Amino acid sequence: MSRCTHAVFNQSTPFVDVNLFTTHRALADALSFNHAGFDAARFAGLGAEMGSAEMQRHARLANTFTPQLRTHDRYGHRVDQVDFHPSYHALLAAALRHRLHGAPWSAGTGGHVERAAAFMLFTECEPSVLCPVSMSYAVMPALRANAAIYAEWAAGLASDRYDQRFLPFQEKTGLTMGMGMTEKQGGSDVRAITSRADIDGEDAWGRRYRITGHKWFFSAPMCDAFLVLAQTPGGLSCLFLPRILPDGTVNTIAIQRLKHKLGNHANASSEVEFDAACAWLVGDEGRGVPQILAMGALTRLDCALGTAGLMRHALSLALHHTAQRQAFGRSLADQPVMKNVLADLALESEAATALALRLARAVDHSENGQDASGHETLCRRLLTPIAKFWICKRGSLFAQEAMESLGGNGYVEEQGEGVMARIYREMPLNSIWEGAGNIMVLDLLRALRAPGMASALEYEISPVRRAHPALERTFATTLQAIDGLREEAQARCLARDLALLLQAALLRQHASDAVFDAFCASRFEAAADVFGLLPAGVDLDAIITRAMPVQMA
Repeated sequence: MSRCTHAVFNQSTPFVDVNLFTTHRALADALSFNHAGFDAARFAGLGAEMGSAEMQRHARLANTFTPQLRTHDRYGHRVDQVDFHPSYHALLAAALRHRLHGAPWSAGTGGHVERAAAFMLFTECEPSVLCPVSMSYAVMPALRANAAIYAEWAAGLASDRYDQRFLPFQEKTGLTMGMGMTEKQGGSDVRAITSRADIDGEDAWGRRYRITGHKWFFSAPMCDAFLVLAQTPGGLSCLFLPRILPDGTVNTIAIQRLKHKLGNHANASSEVEFDAACAWLVGDEGRGVPQILAMGALTRLDCALGTAGLMRHALSLALHHTAQRQAFGRSLADQPVMKNVLADLALESEAATALALRLARAVDHSENGQDASGHETLCRRLLTPIAKFWICKRGSLFAQEAMESLGGNGYVEEQGEGVMARIYREMPLNSIWEGAGNIMVLDLLRALRAPGMASALEYEISPVRRAHPALERTFATTLQAIDGLREEAQARCLARDLALLLQAALLRQHASDAVFDAFCASRFEAAADVFGLLPAGVDLDAIITRAMPVQMA
């Protein structure tokens, strides 16, 4: 019988049973700014559910007991099934119940903004199950290019019912979709795709093909259908590839293996091969890239939203821990150096939230016919690569600093209990998925050439240009850089400067004065790559108080 050798004390309590919305002032303010008529009761309910001990338990279990591939049954028949822990199904069912996929396409103005804020809250609970949710949301505009398929699938893709059964789409109460582009020989350079699609006739869904080839990354392979790119006689084309054909036959999609990834453990990412798999044309032959990019532009939005959500979760864990942990006679949160770090993280988190939701508003207005001037469409084109690049790039640095505030406890996995470690492993994904940083800044250069873009940018920056001397100088030099940009090697610098200007403009409009002043002083006057270098004179206490995950009055 062992003796008690010591008492456990000075450890922070678990960060559970916290309402993630009613304790998140920055999100509430950004949501009000971008869509004043949002349903506050809905978000309070969602925030309570996502912060509950039960949902956090599901998140831990779904990431601990990872998806398992069954290629064959015990008799040797090919089955190509992926088995998930029940907690994965519970999480995905919750995401669909809260309409994080198809709701905006049938909602009125503000639907995409509300969906974006809800997506961020869910990410604080568990991000990796949102992969099929994001793709099911983003596929709708692209799928409209095949009216027959859209007519039969749209309702299922917008359903709030999660149906995990492996059945023909007609027999299911809810549907999900994925996509497949990347092959072994090429990632972002989709021109290198070698998968071949041969014409196989026509039917009610239009021109039918047989695809032979492979995909090196094929996320969420248990989705009901996928948009894929393959070479047709007319060039690289976008094709609709169902797992089960309309007549009930299982399509010839062979899952080779599941990826063993750094993070994103609850989500199955696979390698697949197509052996004359049956697919239908979406859009025109030879126009596959612009067709599937209609989907990719929206998943890029979700990359920014997801990273902003992870930032908030990491910040909340850091604030929660340091407020309870004592060191050298007072709490860590009261130590001056730690205060500087926490306040700096709070600035970054709020700026990311502001920019991500502004992009969601641009998507919302451009999709819902609320953009007679064309300004929001231009903003959508501009903000997508900027937000995807900058927010996601900052994510990994942010998670590292937040983890350090927890010390060794932050670095420990402990059978999935180490939430901060899970966040840290998850952060790089959004920067890679749907186009890594270099792809984003090159896309930004293309966006800046669009007619009217300079005026749209100036309008967005106008609320803040003269609010701080450093902003006026940065804006002037940035405009000069846009006019004279000839070297792609400077594209990242331009993306950074535009992101910071846009974030400052948004913080001026819906953050506190303390947040705005500190952001300008630290991001323009004394810019640094390390968190915790806020200059003297910044109101650290006011910034931290605003960010604390405590109930709003």
